[in-house]
Amino acid sequence: MVFSSEQTVYDHLLSVKAEKGAGFFVLLDPDRSKIAASRDQAKRCADAGVDALLIGTSLMMGNSFSEVVDAVSEVSNIPVIIFPGEKGQVAKSADAILFLSLLSGRNPEFIIGEQVRSAPLIKSIGLEAISTAYLLVDSGRMTSVEYMSNTKPIPSDKPEIAKAHAMAAELFGMKMVYLEAGSGAERAVPDDMIHAVSKSIDIPVIVGGGIRTPEAVASKVKAGASFVVVGNHFENNGKSNLAEYVKAVRP
Repeated sequence: MVFSSEQTVYDHLLSVKAEKGAGFFVLLDPDRSKIAASRDQAKRCADAGVDALLIGTSLMMGNSFSEVVDAVSEVSNIPVIIFPGEKGQVAKSADAILFLSLLSGRNPEFIIGEQVRSAPLIKSIGLEAISTAYLLVDSGRMTSVEYMSNTKPIPSDKPEIAKAHAMAAELFGMKMVYLEAGSGAERAVPDDMIHAVSKSIDIPVIVGGGIRTPEAVASKVKAGASFVVVGNHFENNGKSNLAEYVKAVRP
């Protein structure tokens, strides 16, 4: 499905879910890939039928964030969506930004503090913001986002806790819920948790972290994921067949 600038990114993603059953996103880390490599990966993703590109990182060591977003946007005919790790990860050339609130934690800086600081810039450049509840789920190891946000993840064997947080997000008026095991996770978000959350709310559920095979992608979709995200795996395995992962999300 070709993305048209005449519709919002959020409406486009809803159309992808309605027509295809589920969608597949690739996460690009601008701190790990050079601009040329990010541009090449964006072309590969578009050719393979990936539904959207997410760009973001928990810790930005350089100053190339905007340049990477610009380069990827220039060569991509699919939505480029910022997946921010902090308030400074904003770029005008993106199509949208996931306006994340870390509802699973109790650190006010990542529930509302960073959002207040970034909101004026997002509004001033006219960037579409997709309000999203970000829920960290324990993955068997401390991930970068857990460390940087100084928050505890939801225990992986407590789907009812994730379910309650997702229901609160929907009542807040948020448009999406993102279940995140974290970059380099040992374990992905459990299928029973995805099922519990997806059955309790009427907004899309994104699932990411620790997903390394097309079979794992298909399992998350079967459990109820609306969109599945893979990032590190493609950075570390450049020859992986992207088309196989895209195919896996289609029921």
